[in-house]
Amino acid sequence: MTASLPASSGAARNLSGASRSLHRALVPVTPRPVARTRLVVQPEGLLQVHTAPFRGSFGSVLSQALRTAGLGSRVLVSQFLKGGVDQGLEASTWLCGRLQWLRPAVPACVEQPAEQTPEVAAAVAEVWAFSREQLLSGAVDLMVLDELGLAVELGYVGLDTVVSSLERRPAHLDVILTGPAMPAELMAMADQVTQLRRGL
Repeated sequence: MTASLPASSGAARNLSGASRSLHRALVPVTPRPVARTRLVVQPEGLLQVHTAPFRGSFGSVLSQALRTAGLGSRVLVSQFLKGGVDQGLEASTWLCGRLQWLRPAVPACVEQPAEQTPEVAAAVAEVWAFSREQLLSGAVDLMVLDELGLAVELGYVGLDTVVSSLERRPAHLDVILTGPAMPAELMAMADQVTQLRRGL
């Protein structure tokens, strides 16, 4: 006489686990689509403001402009109120082959309001017109507008045209505004503000 023993519960579990694995192997599994992340480089220029309660924030900005030109980018530096070299648009200076340095054709630095000096006003207007054209066309990669805020304050350049021009600049273009006076509207537009202070 033979006796049969019932299968232990552990063996039953192993058997049902094996059948589940076999079932999984036989049923086709549809792979889920994998979402791929792509990093797309978007050109995004910054609007920076360098200001100080004194005239003197230009030196560090000029060295940055020279480095940028030396690395192959196109740079325009426009100084609206710096005279003394009687430069003008036709006699602008070129550095590193890619940096154009422009000053108005006036015999001295500008400190008087625009209505007192019509000839100077015309020279400053020429610098702004050229700078604005370069800005809107995206002809350069970096533009430095030195003492633009003071030129606005003295009435040489209209604030509305400055704001509208900066709002319409191409996405890749970096712009740096410098000077001791900066209208609140331009400060509000800035991505970065650097304020220089003398030690006490």
